[in-house]
Amino acid sequence: MTARVTLEANPHETVTPNMPAVVWQSTDGLSCLYHGDSLALMAALPAASIDCIWTDPPYNLSNDGVTCVAGRMVNVNKGEWDRSQGVERDHEFNKAWLAACYRLLKPTGTIWVTGTLHVYPSVGFAMQQLGFRILNDIIWEKPAPPPNLGCRCFTHSTELILWATKARKGKEHYTFNYEAMKAENGDKQMKNVWRLPAPSKQEKRYGKHPTQKPVDLVARCLRASTNPGDLVFDPFCGSGTTGVAALSLGRQFIGCEADAGHVALAMKRLTE
Repeated sequence: MTARVTLEANPHETVTPNMPAVVWQSTDGLSCLYHGDSLALMAALPAASIDCIWTDPPYNLSNDGVTCVAGRMVNVNKGEWDRSQGVERDHEFNKAWLAACYRLLKPTGTIWVTGTLHVYPSVGFAMQQLGFRILNDIIWEKPAPPPNLGCRCFTHSTELILWATKARKGKEHYTFNYEAMKAENGDKQMKNVWRLPAPSKQEKRYGKHPTQKPVDLVARCLRASTNPGDLVFDPFCGSGTTGVAALSLGRQFIGCEADAGHVALAMKRLTE
């Protein structure tokens, strides 16, 4: 059974000056992509309407440093959206969007948030402040990470994904497809360290996003925590990977992205 989630006003009209606009819709009208401010969109969506959130928020690591891409030294800056505003302001931002996510999730809903050491300590603390129950920290290990050019610390080869729920312990039961995950792992309990490659060239054929995640990574999370027909939301959808994974698994999807270039890329991938 599927259900349509709509704004309290017509989603095709501008409700407020900063209200995001619908730029893509699935043929059945149950999934859509918005361009604009995710906080404004989340304020307009009905409470307790989302089954699962998977998102990749700004890491705040654009600090005028350098990194290695395809063997070349390049500037690490990804855009003003990724520049830190200071520890306190960064944390207040994380707490604000996570509070909006908490309101949107159903009582049994879960949320996945990925990040590096630049952001996950703040995200994890904000989750605890808001009443989320953290279930797992998934370590995504990259088989071929870029080398550390500074040679002053270890090579960064992992990212962390925090999986949390709104469900109260002993009260509501969140979705965890344990047997399916066990079957995918040779009939053994799946561990929280996942070794998966970065996005392939095929996944980037419409263009590149600086923090694009592999579809296989997102899809595994959604297979574990959602069922067909469930509604998945991503407030920082970037190149649309969450939507691609959700739709390929028979889930519904709502996404929001502020950057026009990234929106154009996501639209091409979702249309396909």
